[in-house]
Amino acid sequence: MERIPILQMGEFLLVTIQVDMHDRLAMTLQEDLTNRIAATNAHGVLIDISALEIVDSFIGRILGNIAKMSRVLDAQTVVVGMQPAVAITLVELGLSLTGIHTALNVEKGMGLLRTSLSRDASHVSATEGSINGYAEV
Repeated sequence: MERIPILQMGEFLLVTIQVDMHDRLAMTLQEDLTNRIAATNAHGVLIDISALEIVDSFIGRILGNIAKMSRVLDAQTVVVGMQPAVAITLVELGLSLTGIHTALNVEKGMGLLRTSLSRDASHVSATEGSINGYAEV
């Protein structure tokens, strides 16, 4: 069975889609990625779709689902490398990629993930020593 490689880079997972996506491969990626997030305790997922020339409504929905599942597993999702034609198609189809941050390239996407991770870390340290979100007095 064909699979898309998922690489780990520290606290992040990197997925570079280099083949045309079909429905079964998209479903396999969704399952593999959520399993890897849970297994590695990753805090970010970067999906590079620069090689995709076409994203249909199903693939768009799968990307949205991946972002939602990642968030439940405490990881942010950033999609990078979206071709202009893909962006136009997604807008024309009325698909909003809720929960997905986008960036032009991998470098900017990794920057978004790092910023998100440091923001989350500062939020956690600000609430340390509190019970149920209330500061100790």
